[in-house]
Amino acid sequence: MTIVGLCTIDIQIAESGSLKQKRQTLRSVIARVRNEFNVSIAEVEHQDSWQLSTLAVACVSSNKQYAQGLLERVVHFIDNGHFDLVLLDYQTEFI
Repeated sequence: MTIVGLCTIDIQIAESGSLKQKRQTLRSVIARVRNEFNVSIAEVEHQDSWQLSTLAVACVSSNKQYAQGLLERVVHFIDNGHFDLVLLDYQTEFI
């Protein structure tokens, strides 16, 4: 059985004063998450906001518990990864 896990993560980049600063921070977050966890990640909402963003993280696995654990580790990494951002909320779903 193939499981697709999707996690949407709402973040605030409080120190950002421009879209350029926001994009720089997001590039760093996205690159580090991709390298560390081998997942797909992209900004999916709030592209025109200076301080808000929603990231979507997706993974594919044959084991739901593995996919759930992986997505939880990604959320923890983003929340505690020494980035200049605040985790506001996240939701996880499986298909």
